[in-house]
Amino acid sequence: MSTALKPDPSMIGGVAKVPLARLPDPAALFSTRAERFDFLAGHSPNLAPYLRFLAGLCRAQADLAAELPQPQPLAAQRVELARSSRMPPLDRKAMRDGLAQALPLLLGRLAALDMPEPARLALAALQAAEPADLDWVMDNVLADTIPEDSVAPHLFAAAALQVHAAMQAAALDAAKLVPIRIGTCPACGGRPATSLVTESIGAEGARYCACATCQTLWNEVRVKCVCCGSTKGISYRSVETGDATVKAELCRECDHWVKILYQNRNASLEPIADDVASLGLDLMMRDTEWKRGGFNPFLAGY
Repeated sequence: MSTALKPDPSMIGGVAKVPLARLPDPAALFSTRAERFDFLAGHSPNLAPYLRFLAGLCRAQADLAAELPQPQPLAAQRVELARSSRMPPLDRKAMRDGLAQALPLLLGRLAALDMPEPARLALAALQAAEPADLDWVMDNVLADTIPEDSVAPHLFAAAALQVHAAMQAAALDAAKLVPIRIGTCPACGGRPATSLVTESIGAEGARYCACATCQTLWNEVRVKCVCCGSTKGISYRSVETGDATVKAELCRECDHWVKILYQNRNASLEPIADDVASLGLDLMMRDTEWKRGGFNPFLAGY
């Protein structure tokens, strides 16, 4: 176990200008994520049941993404207004109707999925929920908020939102997006689940944040806190060795941490699946003074 504070050994310089954002391909993204969860389940005995459940959930998300009608592109005036105001073009409040349509369809696809009993009960409760209760759940996931005493139903609602939001993001023009604020998705305004260092988006060593909601990847400067934007007091911890491919990036300025995945060392790393599979890092960091800054509905409650 490596818990010592260490600087990132990678160099900041030498990274060419890279695209601000890479938009999702929803059906392919959720299928790839399902495959990664299945692989990780085979190498994580303690987490295997949950990882296999999430693999099945992601396959249902991929099927739903292929079933739902393609969204209409945003009006050019809306896009230009967002650009000039440095705001994300996708409006969270406007996603409510799409979420309300996607959620029952996803729940129906999950009826035959093997899942823990609490999840099964939450599934049934959501399907039978009164409108006011369903509105409460949808309001929470649209605000990236999951109450610790109601994780399971919110997980299903968040999964449905991921599909709808990813389809909305896929219809955007990435070239029309502009940076918003540090740690803010330029497509939907969502929070990052993790960040990853990649070689696959046009420049070696570029760092991208992965939106927990619409699944857009957006570029952020290396060795910079994605919670507060500070470049001071940044350090790294890992459960394994200093060469670990998943680390916690810690900020002394705001006392938060977010996982960073080194996809340039292991191309199969997936920002949501490997976040869940590296739960040991969360458990290690829970005993420190730092607070988790990354948001992942599949890790709510940890």
